Amino acid sequence: MDERKSSGIGIHARRVLAYIVLIFISILCLFWFYVLFVNATRSHAQIQLGFSALPSGEFMNNWVHLMHSSQPVWNGLFNSVIVAAFSAILTTYFSCMTAYAIHVYNFKLKNVMFTFILMIMMIPTQVTALGFYRLMMDWNLMDSFIPLIIPAIAAPVVFFYMKQYMDSSLPLEIVEASRIDGAGEFKTFNMMILPIMKPAIAVQAIFAFVQSWNNYFIPSLLLTENKKKTLPILIAQLRSADFLKKDMGQVYMMIAFSIFPVIVVYLLLSKHIVQGVALGSVKGLKACKYNS
Repeated sequence: MDERKSSGIGIHARRVLAYIVLIFISILCLFWFYVLFVNATRSHAQIQLGFSALPSGEFMNNWVHLMHSSQPVWNGLFNSVIVAAFSAILTTYFSCMTAYAIHVYNFKLKNVMFTFILMIMMIPTQVTALGFYRLMMDWNLMDSFIPLIIPAIAAPVVFFYMKQYMDSSLPLEIVEASRIDGAGEFKTFNMMILPIMKPAIAVQAIFAFVQSWNNYFIPSLLLTENKKKTLPILIAQLRSADFLKKDMGQVYMMIAFSIFPVIVVYLLLSKHIVQGVALGSVKGLKACKYNS
């Protein structure tokens, strides 16, 4: 009886400790967002004085100054939404399709192809940037969104996640049953597999959206026309203004403005994200128990 009581106390203590650590990490993550939004309500002179935990009353002034600045903010927002949305759609769909092919079909060099795709993850973007830039110049695709969207089809990280999710959550019997019922391969994938993969797709969609939304390096190489630039480029331009023209209040306001669509996307997909994490954990636990 005493052993059970001490064991229960130990479990309760570990649970309390886990909650304390999670709360601390959450506060640490959210603190920087709070600082960002506080600084968006302060003037440039107030920001220069140092940190403040309390908001100021310059929010509307910063907003008006930003809207009347030389930066095409709304064009940047539209460009970022177009690039990020289409990149996320193509990334998740074609990565899921590739993972499905590797998971379901048996063919020669299957393992070699899987290893090759994973090896691509090890190549930094900066290594291929110069060749990619020259290729886009030769194809007259400068100041175009095509080089920012189409290459998103090749996403080894998303493919790997989809493949691991299918290994634990997609039994091949479902595919066989669909074939017996007379469904073609594309119909099976689009009508059967995609709904099953919805939680995983939602998780990777928001990651792909955020990655494309925050992408600065490649767009800064390819986009030279001001009206075609995305928000990260405009933020960098605003921050790199000369000393007399720099307004940190505008900079923080623009950063806060650029974060808002990402928060909206997360809120729209958060339900599926939680389901994906929970389902993946349950399936993984069942697989471990079965293998043991």
